[in-house]
Amino acid sequence: MAKKKAIIRKKRKSSQNGNFTVAPDALTRQGGMRIIALKTLREFWESHKDAEQPLKAWHQEALTARWTEPNDIKQRYPSADIIPGNRIVFNIKGNTYRLIVKIHYNTGIVFIRFVGTHAEYDKVDAETI
Repeated sequence: MAKKKAIIRKKRKSSQNGNFTVAPDALTRQGGMRIIALKTLREFWESHKDAEQPLKAWHQEALTARWTEPNDIKQRYPSADIIPGNRIVFNIKGNTYRLIVKIHYNTGIVFIRFVGTHAEYDKVDAETI
């Protein structure tokens, strides 16, 4: 039984390195946001190469940020649009692309809801996507 507990502890410790799910409260203590669906960003920049560096830069900054309310985001990103449903629209690459995220401020989790061109953005309902 003691061996099993040691293995579980080891897994929990390695979760801090990204191998396992990290509890939201652990991220809160570390001061960063947890980003859900990096895959969505990656798939987009694979087909829009000019978006890769701006999206990676946004992602890295979001990982180290601790947004507790929309005003935290507006201070850093004045052009971001705050919309109902805890959603934020970010302009990416000089407003070439749009990124919509939904933020759970209390847990520090950012959900990628949409990334696309302006034409694609115009076809979605940013408040419900």
